[in-house]
Amino acid sequence: MSEPTPLPTLPVTFRPGHTRAILLTAGVAIFMVISGVAMLLEQLGPGERLSFIITGGLIFWVLAQLSRVKVVADESGVTVVNIASKRRLDWAEILQVNLRPGDPWVFLNLSDGTSLPALGIQPGIARQRAIADARTLRALAEARAMREPGQSGG
Repeated sequence: MSEPTPLPTLPVTFRPGHTRAILLTAGVAIFMVISGVAMLLEQLGPGERLSFIITGGLIFWVLAQLSRVKVVADESGVTVVNIASKRRLDWAEILQVNLRPGDPWVFLNLSDGTSLPALGIQPGIARQRAIADARTLRALAEARAMREPGQSGG
């Protein structure tokens, strides 16, 4: 079998860096283009110009929301920030960290029988990085489970 994954110093944040950069860059570019068009179209009134700028702002906001996903691991547990939610988990709640071939992101199997998607680790653009991040999070969860047997967090 392969060597154990070295554990990073906590806290550590996992996020899809390339995807985040692309989304934020696209958001700024779209906002600038839509706002520029609003200013260049002479036949538009002030309200119409404002509606263009607001539309550009909303598009930027949506892309910024998509780019905020992350997984933060610290000594007491993991915080999963997805597009529209944020959830704090104790280490004892995480039974398994999964990133199977074809999965769009990591899934955390939890002690309550549910599975939580962790969009902060996704193999879309940087596949090898996502695999390494998933292995690191798995190693952290396993190390914490061994250190705290029977504890339910808290």
